[in-house]
Amino acid sequence: MQNPLGLDDISGRIDTATGGLRMRRLRQHDWSRRLVRETEVSANDLIWPIFVREGDGNDQPVPSMPGVFRMSVARCVEAARAARDLGIPVIALFPYTEGTRRDEMGSEAFNPGNLVCRACRAIKETVPQIGIMTDVALDPYTSHGHDGILVDGRIDNDRSVEALMRQALVQAEAGCDIVGPSDMMDGRVALIRQALDAAGLRDTLIMSYSAKYASAFYGPFRDAVGSGGILKGDKRTYQMDFGNADEALREATQDLAEGADMIMVKPGMPYLDIVSRLSRELGMPTFAYQTSGEYAMIMAAAGNGWLDGDKAMMESLAAFKRAGAAGTLTYFAPRVAEALGRR
Repeated sequence: MQNPLGLDDISGRIDTATGGLRMRRLRQHDWSRRLVRETEVSANDLIWPIFVREGDGNDQPVPSMPGVFRMSVARCVEAARAARDLGIPVIALFPYTEGTRRDEMGSEAFNPGNLVCRACRAIKETVPQIGIMTDVALDPYTSHGHDGILVDGRIDNDRSVEALMRQALVQAEAGCDIVGPSDMMDGRVALIRQALDAAGLRDTLIMSYSAKYASAFYGPFRDAVGSGGILKGDKRTYQMDFGNADEALREATQDLAEGADMIMVKPGMPYLDIVSRLSRELGMPTFAYQTSGEYAMIMAAAGNGWLDGDKAMMESLAAFKRAGAAGTLTYFAPRVAEALGRR
């Protein structure tokens, strides 16, 4: 359609209105977009969560998480080697615990010969260059599926913290580099830090799940670790209410005061405002966990042809970094690192 004012007149009016600034000029070419890009995801931003299981043989697929598997200890060593070669700095281990190894107290959590501890030793012996993070929580080990110890139908905070402290110690002694308390009990960071220091493990880092919300996005993870369907009640008495933001700041501030080296927000994408606020206001390394539910949503939509999975994957990770995350725990980690390596 011909412009009744004439093209030259329209162009002049636009230049007058914008002061001659044309924002689209920098978007015209791939090279110019890359040249001025503010946020860039790299393999250094990734932590790869891995599910470890007993036994040998083939990897066991997690049905609700396409492309994710439970691996034997030997296969976890291979995964650690692959992570190193891809430039991924850290893997995070989560155990699939058979029902026969679960009890009311989560006793297997502080067994020095448990699955996670064996995996830590095997990985450190073979791939010492990779960082290992472990999960400090009782839910993979309790028969009731909670992150703490139940007493008369309620989670006993202080007894749970004592158990978590013992769990963190055996993991650190097995060679993990980062312990990640994900339980949301009060005071657990302080006691874990004290116990690690007293045991001569001062160099073991603590990445506290400081703002872990009671969320609907954890379902596939619970299936992956074997706690799906066994949880009695819910976790709202200790995990955060999803309507609260100021509370996240208080939780993270307290964890840092108690000795945490890094803090985490979980879930990730529904809580980008929390990631941004904690990173900005506290000025400490702040991480996001792209949860199993977030991963499953992208994979399900991609599998149905509703969106481009690779593009959605990269866009989601850029969002975490743009919000201020120092890094992201994501099941996409090896796929992202491979894609970045092809650029």
